[in-house]
Amino acid sequence: MDLVPALEEPLRQPLTSVLGPATAKVMAEHLGLLTVGDLLHHYPRRYEERGQLTHLADLPMDEHVTVVAQVADARLHTFASAKAPRGKGQRLEVTITDGSGRLQLVFFGAGVHKPHKELLPGTRAMFAGKVSVFNRRLQLAHPAYELLRGDPEESVETWAGALIPIYPATAKLESWKIGKAIQTVLPTAQEAVDPLPDTLREGRGLVPLPEALLKIHRPHTKADIEDARSRLKWDEAFVLQVALARRRHADAQLPAVPRKPAPDGLLTAFDARLPFTLTDGQQRVSREIFDDLATAHPMHRLLQGEVGSGKTMVALRAMLAVVDAGGQAAMLAPTEVLAQQHHRSIVEMMGELAEGGMLGGAEQATKVVLLTGSMGAAARRHALLDLTTGEAGIVIGTHALIEDKVQFHDLGLVVVDEQHRFGVEQRDALRGKGKQPPHLLVMTATPIPRTVAMTVFGDLETSVLDQLPAGRSPIASHVVPAADKPHFLSRAWERVREEVENGHQAYVVCPRIGDEEDDPKKSAKKKSPEDEAEKRPPLAVLDVADQLAKGPLQSLRVEVLHGRMHPDDKDAVMRRFAAGDTDVLVATTVIEVGVNVPNATAMVIMDADRFGVSQLHQLRGRVGRGSAPGLCLLVTEMPEASAARQRLNAVASTLDGFELSRIDLEQRREGDVLGQAQSGARTSLKVLAVIEDEEIIAEAREEAAAVVATDPDLTHLPALRTALDALLDEEREQYLEKG
Repeated sequence: MDLVPALEEPLRQPLTSVLGPATAKVMAEHLGLLTVGDLLHHYPRRYEERGQLTHLADLPMDEHVTVVAQVADARLHTFASAKAPRGKGQRLEVTITDGSGRLQLVFFGAGVHKPHKELLPGTRAMFAGKVSVFNRRLQLAHPAYELLRGDPEESVETWAGALIPIYPATAKLESWKIGKAIQTVLPTAQEAVDPLPDTLREGRGLVPLPEALLKIHRPHTKADIEDARSRLKWDEAFVLQVALARRRHADAQLPAVPRKPAPDGLLTAFDARLPFTLTDGQQRVSREIFDDLATAHPMHRLLQGEVGSGKTMVALRAMLAVVDAGGQAAMLAPTEVLAQQHHRSIVEMMGELAEGGMLGGAEQATKVVLLTGSMGAAARRHALLDLTTGEAGIVIGTHALIEDKVQFHDLGLVVVDEQHRFGVEQRDALRGKGKQPPHLLVMTATPIPRTVAMTVFGDLETSVLDQLPAGRSPIASHVVPAADKPHFLSRAWERVREEVENGHQAYVVCPRIGDEEDDPKKSAKKKSPEDEAEKRPPLAVLDVADQLAKGPLQSLRVEVLHGRMHPDDKDAVMRRFAAGDTDVLVATTVIEVGVNVPNATAMVIMDADRFGVSQLHQLRGRVGRGSAPGLCLLVTEMPEASAARQRLNAVASTLDGFELSRIDLEQRREGDVLGQAQSGARTSLKVLAVIEDEEIIAEAREEAAAVVATDPDLTHLPALRTALDALLDEEREQYLEKG
């Protein structure tokens, strides 16, 4: 491997150190920066102009910030305290301004002397610290600061140029110290080997990598920053897409058994029983899947669709096609409730076609078995036998399917429901149960913008179901501001009663169960800012159910459902609700995925601000599944101007999951989205924004596919190979191997 010695040099070494040992230690522990190359790729978050001041009104609470501002005034106060009982305690209050807003800085005790001398009115400086609120005013307590004088030699060298880079920093290491460390190693940027093929770089007018690194850390103009960012975005997009393209290329070389459905078999019989016609989308996606199943290498397909767009129907037809062709199909569900629900609905949809080997079973029938961790020993033994002999064509289960004991006769297709809840290792273990790699279909009801699909699931082909089946009703969503307008909440409970009086049912969703034991360690932990702000824990299922049954929903049949109940009890509760024997189900997000009760028309989500945008959209999809219109009420105590309320307003304003997923992604950082899927790689996305940079990602995918098609092992591109090795540390390489 052709590594670049200068950039691979550790920042911390036993005898010599590129930086001071203390600085190198903080960088390793708090920022994950281990080598000179890591440090050069730690890019500024933004830039301040020496003559301009930071907009203080926009500072985020409880975050470590760096601001450039001017001292407006400074006052030294003395006070009495336990440590200084004679009124000898000292507190320095400094007010800084950006010309419009103001921010208070506070220093105490012996720490007041230096700032009292240096922070005189009119002085400009960079200040770094954690933003908090005291007496309803923003303040930084004991901030670190660096004066912007520009006269001593060091400052002139470090702050040359009008643009000051502000780096992602920590309380242990301020932005300007990181800046100085980067200045120390910046000369080695000249030795950075360029991963982009020359033809690609020149064809797109991108600057060479050493130049991009110099310009991002020491720009003289805004155009320098733009040049550098354009170039570095391409690096991130291209190297990642090459990794994914190589994965797809390797998959295409694997052998698999082609599975073509018999002409008048199980699938034909099933289609003939359907009381409705499939939507155009379902038919199109089914054709894509059948084409993949008929090939001699494994299908790797992501099926994404709106809540209720009929993904299960498409997956079932794929499973029936494989059974027709003599193989077996396994569906992996994230929870027992969902596995049982899938099993029940699939058996109902298939009717006598699911009764293979039984009296009354149709001629083409197969057996559909359920396998979960909580099954009794006898039932489990029976299910395992049916799988080994091939008697059961379809098995639906939780991760219990992955255990060593589970043997298949001939596993041809694995369907994974709700991709993000399954580890790659689990998917891999199940795929390892086939004589040859089985075909793989991954379903997700969380709509994923196209670029995220290309970035996160780039080794999977994507099919999208965006039509709702005929007869599905629209869902009206409203925000209920419980704190500002308590009468709105009373009206919400009246609406639930009205739905029940009209013969329908309702869900009430809460963030917590409520039977958690009071763990002294947990309660002693520092609370999150939201908890501090709200001064109360999130609402709990058991408390809310009790209050509703005794109060606004008195005389209605109210039951609870949550993840810590015994599986048999959960199943019994779901059966009663599905049968209409329960009016209101108070539950946690255990109902988020796949629970299908067409008669449920209303949902009230308590503390809705505690859930993510995509999760709220998922939950809402549980109502309006029949012919009656659905109603979703998002209850919150957050104030009108808060970001949480804006998020809820967005959910209430549209039923388009793809639009919501964009909003969700814009509000969170990419890292959250790519987190698990990218297996926490050391080099995750830094400058590439998957929503804004859609064009770059799409173009990088095409370029990567072309490069890999002509040179899969990258023999002629050693620099790209080096970049790939840096991106795919061992853990991540395995991750993509298992794909």
